[in-house]
Amino acid sequence: MTLAEKIRYLREVEGSLRGFNRPITQQELLKALKAETGGSLSQSYLSQIEGGKRPHMTQSMRTLLAKFFKVHPGFLVDDPEGYHTELTSDLRTTEGQLDVWLLQGSERFAHDHDVSEVLIKLAREKNTRGCLLLVGEILNTPGLADRLFAALSPDANPVPAPALRRQSPARVSVAAAADTKSRRRT
Repeated sequence: MTLAEKIRYLREVEGSLRGFNRPITQQELLKALKAETGGSLSQSYLSQIEGGKRPHMTQSMRTLLAKFFKVHPGFLVDDPEGYHTELTSDLRTTEGQLDVWLLQGSERFAHDHDVSEVLIKLAREKNTRGCLLLVGEILNTPGLADRLFAALSPDANPVPAPALRRQSPARVSVAAAADTKSRRRT
């Protein structure tokens, strides 16, 4: 990840943390930086960094932005070519990429607490890839997702029953007739 990508990513995360549901703008960043740290930098300097025209920052700017974003100053440099946080195996690298992707998704869906929480749980799981493949198999098995959801979340609002569409027309008409009879009695 380049320095420019990291700054854009940090603005996105900061906007989410501040409840904006969007990245904070460069101008908002500069105002918050001044108010919260007392430091400043120019909008053109920040724009040059994010545009990739300035691949490095001065140590004082790196320290200031690291303090604001609450990251280690060493994070605010370009990663070396082929750099991965975990190099144990190709599969582990895939696991790490999935975890980062899921955590970024949880930040994007912070407004939907249930979805955000599930994405975080999935990212923390040791075998993230296996969990995603399991979800795929559940969805490939007709009706299994509906049955599991009903069994595991009995208090949740029922999902529209696609099972009725899968029943034979005779069963649907019998169910509809029984429903009509019960309405007439009341």
